[in-house]
Amino acid sequence: MVSAKSCSTAALPALLLAVTTACGYRLAGRADTLPDNIRTIAVPAFTNATTEFKIEQYLTQAVVREFITRTRYNVVSDENNADALLRGTVVTFHAVPQNFDPVTGRATSVTTITRVHVDLWDRAQGKSLYLNPNLEQRETYEVSADPDAFIEERGAALQRASRTMAGTLVSAILEGF
Repeated sequence: MVSAKSCSTAALPALLLAVTTACGYRLAGRADTLPDNIRTIAVPAFTNATTEFKIEQYLTQAVVREFITRTRYNVVSDENNADALLRGTVVTFHAVPQNFDPVTGRATSVTTITRVHVDLWDRAQGKSLYLNPNLEQRETYEVSADPDAFIEERGAALQRASRTMAGTLVSAILEGF
């Protein structure tokens, strides 16, 4: 014989699933709000309006990688063969010391702040599908206080920040934020 308590316990997960589904909840990162006519996206090299060496290369590579690995879209180099065009400009880059060694006064951690202007353009419709003039990414990295053991971490931090920003950008484009 089945007790009333076991019936209510078994029904609770089904009820919660029905309620959350009915309210429009969904898994983040699974939406795709781009029009059906978009199948290929050109991602030309981002423009660098800063003095930071290679930042535009890191970002462009990370965005292309993110589109290839996470989406159904084909990424092409020739914008004439693309349904959409993603343009980006690195507008600001700052490296701000956060912590200091009390003995030497040297920075022991630095936070980088990168801001990018991005625009995804539908070539057939002649309109912007996604525009964010102020996409920002922060990354903190450690600086060794020992000059003999010093390893430059800045380049690796820029690459990490670029990958994180690329993930944020592609998610925002797909989810229409």
